[in-house]
Amino acid sequence: MGSGAGLFCSISLNTILNEEQRARYQDSALIRKLLGEAKTIAIYGLSSDRQRASYFVASYLKDEGYTIIPVNPKGGEILGEKVYPDLQSIPGQVDIVDIFRPSHEVPAIVDQAIAKGVSVVWTQLRIIDLDAAAKAEAAGIRVVMDKCIKMEHGRYFGTLHWGGMNTEIISARKAKCRGA
Repeated sequence: MGSGAGLFCSISLNTILNEEQRARYQDSALIRKLLGEAKTIAIYGLSSDRQRASYFVASYLKDEGYTIIPVNPKGGEILGEKVYPDLQSIPGQVDIVDIFRPSHEVPAIVDQAIAKGVSVVWTQLRIIDLDAAAKAEAAGIRVVMDKCIKMEHGRYFGTLHWGGMNTEIISARKAKCRGA
């Protein structure tokens, strides 16, 4: 049960994580807390292609008031933001690194997150590396794995239920906009 903000529970969708791993890396209360506290999200693997999931997610997060930082070795500009080649190149604090890269690239990204002092490493749907997750945790980094950050934000802070989605949240409270 949540802290007065309504009931919520885990939606396991189609994850291949077992029950213990879901409890560790997909904890609903932790996800809600992390999204509520974060201000800056680096999108690792953000594409400039508007049809790609990473672009759609970054656009949504930016519209919801987060500062998004594109990370892609191609450089340039995406969504009006300078693209950085890696986490170390980003000036300032990063709260969450949202990873849109294949699982075999996650260990190197976790190494960058540790060096940068990032608070949270988040891997998108079907991106799983348990060893990298354990390494991040050992360095004091929170890990969310095999979850879509946009879907989770919409579930807890947005209007996902308005579209007929079952968010599995019971609350009489109206969702507040982050920008308000």
